[in-house]
Amino acid sequence: MSNAQDLENSRRVAARFSMAGRKALVTGGSISIGGEIALAFAEAGADVVIQHARQADIGFGRNDAAEEMVAAITGRGRAGGAIDADFSISGEPTRCVEEARTLLGGLDVLVVCASIQYRIPFEEVTADQIERQLQVNFKATIELLQAALPHMRENRFGRILTIGSVNQIAPEPALSVYAALKSAQHNLSFNLAREYAPYGITINNLSPGLIATERNKWRRVNAATWKAIEAGCSPMQRAGAPSEMAGAALLFCSDAGSYITGADLQATGGRHLAWSPPAPACP
Repeated sequence: MSNAQDLENSRRVAARFSMAGRKALVTGGSISIGGEIALAFAEAGADVVIQHARQADIGFGRNDAAEEMVAAITGRGRAGGAIDADFSISGEPTRCVEEARTLLGGLDVLVVCASIQYRIPFEEVTADQIERQLQVNFKATIELLQAALPHMRENRFGRILTIGSVNQIAPEPALSVYAALKSAQHNLSFNLAREYAPYGITINNLSPGLIATERNKWRRVNAATWKAIEAGCSPMQRAGAPSEMAGAALLFCSDAGSYITGADLQATGGRHLAWSPPAPACP
């Protein structure tokens, strides 16, 4: 096959996954899964605004994560911007959508990735921790969608992707509240998908398994402990990388996914399947 034919084939494949001219908001977009999705969108031709919570970035030791992400987006030839918004405060998600729409001159793609979790046994979860997870992980999603969907419906086009978790169907004992709220978010997206399909709007859910993110970096300090966690996390016996979630997000939000709505994609390395973790090695 000639080089010219190879280039033409590559162009055709890229066109299937094009987001040229699209204007996207990615919440939780300064680091990890959200960051990789934002970069993939920019590479596919979209202008991208990210939402981040600066205090969270600082807590991860990534003080300049938002600025670095915007530089990476613009470095790919696309318009970019960042909005510092604390989703634990009612009204902030609406402000975020409105500011993103102003910065981009419109909004037709929304990825809901921002979330928090407390890895605590159920009986020890405090009322404040429950309320904060409820606000950030579910109420903020409702607010974001209520702010974004009317304009998408008016334009008769929209792509919405909520980022769920394998915990929806395979919850961990120390993440019971987090798992319950991820299930609620998935149910919300599933219900809205049918309602908004006639307006050219797709709404889907992506459920990652164990991914090596900034949030679980503390679990990787001890290499042997992390290796054991990976061995028991899925049939693949390894954690995923944030970049491995970007392709799935691109499918849902690009032209390639134009006929997919109401789907939940389990990107878990097989964790959602019936399987038994390997027995620990004998001492």
